[in-house]
Amino acid sequence: MSKWEDLYIQDSIVQILSTAPSFDPDHHFGCPFMTAYQIAIKFADDYPEKVRRLNKEIGGKGTGRYDSLSQYLALELSKKIKNRQITNIEGAFLSNLYVKEMTFNDYGTNIESSVSGNQASLSMYRLIT
Repeated sequence: MSKWEDLYIQDSIVQILSTAPSFDPDHHFGCPFMTAYQIAIKFADDYPEKVRRLNKEIGGKGTGRYDSLSQYLALELSKKIKNRQITNIEGAFLSNLYVKEMTFNDYGTNIESSVSGNQASLSMYRLIT
C-alpha cells in the first residue's frame, strides 16, 4: 500500500478543499481553487503526523529541496485526476504571465512560490460540486 493510501491523503485533501474560505457550493463560479502550496500549508497544519511520516517540507523557492510536500501533493493529484482515480477534484493552472512573485503565508512564515516568474504554471485544485 502506498503512503497516499495508507495515510488517507485524498480524504484529507477533500476535507481541506471542502472547508476552504469562501466555500459556497451554490455560487455560480463553483468552489474556490486552492494552489498546491495552500493545500500543503493547510495539510501540514491539520495533519502534522502525516507530514512527519511523509518526511517532506512544504517547499518553496530557495529551500534547496526538490521533493516538497506541495510538489508531492500536486503530482499525486494530477496523476490520479488524469487516471480517473479521483473524480471529485479538478485541477487547473494559473498562468504566470505578468506574475513577478507569489508569496504564501504559512502562519507568519513567508513561502515564495518556486514557479512564479518563470515559464511554469501554478497548479490549483477544487472540489467538483
